[in-house]
Amino acid sequence: MSLSRSIVLTLVLSLLLGGLGAWGGAEYVLHRMRPPTPLHELLHEELGLTAEQQQRIEGLERTHAQRRTALQSEMHAANVDLAKAIGARHAYTPEVQAAVDRFHHAMEELQKETILHVLSMRAVLTPEQAAKFDATVAKSLTEDGQ
Repeated sequence: MSLSRSIVLTLVLSLLLGGLGAWGGAEYVLHRMRPPTPLHELLHEELGLTAEQQQRIEGLERTHAQRRTALQSEMHAANVDLAKAIGARHAYTPEVQAAVDRFHHAMEELQKETILHVLSMRAVLTPEQAAKFDATVAKSLTEDGQ
């Protein structure tokens, strides 16, 4: 192998591994910055779920995560369309309105999906567990974020 080829290979591998390391570090930091929600903590740490309940809720969470990801992707795509529409004419055009409407529709669907997900998890709980769950949901919805 020639010296120049070795240098290029070393450079490419260094950049690739450096990028992978930076991505992994960023993912780790972002994960650590997103603490579990009170509802998640309650479900998985405080309610004493049975193995069957845990399994059912994990299935519900997997399904919800897939749907949430799809709707978040739709919201992102709508924002890309919005940026293009604004950039094209720098005015509030029908294309801008369409992108705004697309974003709002995806956001509305995500909110509905989240509510249905919370209710489907509640259905897995015993009456005693559901009472604690309900209190946590109500608190989460009525807190002012401070």
